[in-house]
Amino acid sequence: MKRILIVEDDPAILSGLRISLQEENYQVLPADDGLKGYELARKENLDLIILDLMLPGKNGREICSDLRKAGVETPILMLTSKKLETDKVLGLEMGADDYVTKPFSVPELKARIKALLRRRSPIRKELEDVAFGDLRVDFRRQEAYRGSKALKLSAKEFAVLQYFLQREGEKVTREMLLTDVWGYEVQPTTRTVDNYILSLRKKIEKDPAEPRHLVTLHASGYKFVKDPGKKSEMNPQGEKSKG
Repeated sequence: MKRILIVEDDPAILSGLRISLQEENYQVLPADDGLKGYELARKENLDLIILDLMLPGKNGREICSDLRKAGVETPILMLTSKKLETDKVLGLEMGADDYVTKPFSVPELKARIKALLRRRSPIRKELEDVAFGDLRVDFRRQEAYRGSKALKLSAKEFAVLQYFLQREGEKVTREMLLTDVWGYEVQPTTRTVDNYILSLRKKIEKDPAEPRHLVTLHASGYKFVKDPGKKSEMNPQGEKSKG
């Protein structure tokens, strides 16, 4: 479970963020002043720090600068109510990884959090030439074939397919695709993702109505199965089977 420290002196914002992030299965550590937040950031093993700019005791820029000087490399997402470009630049120069200006939308904040957490995750190996079923995909040349027949995939479809292949057997949510493939600056609807999946299935599945490679996880997302004949280690909900 990812551990996130929230340093925010506004009780309403702190409580709202804590509830919203706990609903996403993050472990949340709250701090309502700068000194407390700084101490927690120094001693706790964290995956992300959400840091307000204006704080009592020790402000966000001081905390950020001192943490970086102390060798703390935990990603920092800074919250600021100021709209001046200089404040944003100063925050980044002090070592923040990203910022959100108040008032902000919770979905945008969640997308930025996911992007920062994945940026810190191990880099997935870029794929070049991959074969599965009766298909061969050359990502370097952006070419795909079923036997000797060339398939016409768009650049975005190649990107989506590579994303799934890099996470073979893992649950992939629509939000993950929106964040990592489209980028959180551009936020198409989840229906856009579904449409791309539908189009991709028509091209790579023998029977798009009964997909064997790009399968749906009910109310959860999707999963790529390279070899449908092998017994999956994941249950229909996309979780590792027990035992």
